[in-house]
Amino acid sequence: MNHTAFTVFKKGVYPTKDDAERAIYAGALFVYEENGTIVGSIIIDKVQPIEYATIPWKEKLSEDEVMVIHLLMVRPSMSGKGIASSLIKFATELAQKNSCRALRLDTGSQNIPALSLYQKNGFEIIASASKKVGDVIAHKNHLFLEKIL
Repeated sequence: MNHTAFTVFKKGVYPTKDDAERAIYAGALFVYEENGTIVGSIIIDKVQPIEYATIPWKEKLSEDEVMVIHLLMVRPSMSGKGIASSLIKFATELAQKNSCRALRLDTGSQNIPALSLYQKNGFEIIASASKKVGDVIAHKNHLFLEKIL
């Protein structure tokens, strides 16, 4: 909640504990632990938000050829330690193991730290468009990024 200038998340709306539980049951939630404490998490699956259908991606790929990063998070007290980059590396390796040709994600244009992180890790901005974050929070100027594998 201290970093609301960078996100459009709303407490009790998105993301919620239910979002995390659905990802756990789907086998899509992965965590980064340090000394037995979860300090970061990432949701990775092949579910592309509906808005992705209108984005002019670099390559026209089937749904089976694309993995999507959702909700990459690191405890604020642990930022700057390479945890988010490690989670992105894990997502890239998982996508490659699943014969995917691209890794996609989206973030708010105001989320400068996330945008910098993604670009540093090989993602390219493909488009800016409106999106419903978590299918519930309307957001203009949302950025859609892709990393060709």
